[in-house]
Amino acid sequence: MRIRARRAAEGHENVENVENVENHEGHEGPRSPARRAGRARHAATAGAASGFRRAARRLRGWGGVSAMAVACATTVAVVLLPLAHATPDTGKPVARRPASMAAAPATPWTLTDTCQDPEASLRPSDVDGATIARIKAAGKLVAGVDQNSFRWGYRNQTAEGSRLDGFDIDLVKAIAKDILGDENAVIYRAIPTSQRIPALQEGRVDIVVRTMTINCKRLEDVAFSTAYFEAGQQVLVPKSSPITGYDTSLKDRRICVASGSTAEAALKAQAYGSVPVTVANQLDCLVRLQLGEVDGIITDNALAAGQAAQDPSVRLVGSPFTREFYGVAMNKDASDLVRRVNKVLENYRAGGGESPWMKAYLKHLQPVLPGVTAPPAPKYRDG
Repeated sequence: MRIRARRAAEGHENVENVENVENHEGHEGPRSPARRAGRARHAATAGAASGFRRAARRLRGWGGVSAMAVACATTVAVVLLPLAHATPDTGKPVARRPASMAAAPATPWTLTDTCQDPEASLRPSDVDGATIARIKAAGKLVAGVDQNSFRWGYRNQTAEGSRLDGFDIDLVKAIAKDILGDENAVIYRAIPTSQRIPALQEGRVDIVVRTMTINCKRLEDVAFSTAYFEAGQQVLVPKSSPITGYDTSLKDRRICVASGSTAEAALKAQAYGSVPVTVANQLDCLVRLQLGEVDGIITDNALAAGQAAQDPSVRLVGSPFTREFYGVAMNKDASDLVRRVNKVLENYRAGGGESPWMKAYLKHLQPVLPGVTAPPAPKYRDG
């Protein structure tokens, strides 16, 4: 997936149902998230201008996704409402030398959960409660999404202009259609990986549909729907790289992860002698990989497959070293919304090969992630 620098405002003025930028407490202003992303991507260069020229020479466009990249690679007038508080403190990538360079254990790190069946969610219901009533009164569903993940949530440049598209976006529309009777009754808010949980806790969004893994730690802070996709962590590297996977070949290599991601947790638990580099968004890792500022990326294979399919110079290596499930995240107190989303997912999965889920998979993911035959089976719990 190569990114072409284009004029800042290209294709961004006329996207429907996307809230314009406004200031929030603690934010520097409408364009600050884009500025921070630009600075982070070119931190290793002599200056922002020279870094941008360097990126423009090296990186290549990749069709409809180029408009998506504009929001991250340049200083732009964004039309999604960013919720980024940047990477911790400065917004710049954080490189951490591991405390120990000891030899890696024979058994690879695996995601361990401390609760039973974290994917089990509340049973579905279409009964309105306080949260649903509030959303209906507002007339809009506020959804935290990604605009940088090809095939999941990204800006698709079409003849009609730039629009949000992807597997996650289709699910947001299905939820809005069920609750409000209109799939376009949505305010999309772009949030980095690190802000998914704070955005829900602070009431800035109603739902987060952003390739978010369900696990016990996150369940302490937010509620999840039943699982809507299965993925696993894997390593993405240049084709010429000697890295072979999540193993001792990572030693002394700069490995990029998104803050707040499962990949970051993996490297904290077992770095294999690598030098972790943490950024706010997963796409920032890809830009740094293309600029030669990092040696590899750890991320969900579902995301990385799309990147590898678009960029012939990178590849996935090794095998997925976790098994994890994506869910729709909501506030812990919004039990009526959780049940309603589970009802939407129940209908979304129904119909086998003709289900809305399978149609969305074939449209968005099958070209880059073939072989998926069905969604994960839902698990429920009482109480």
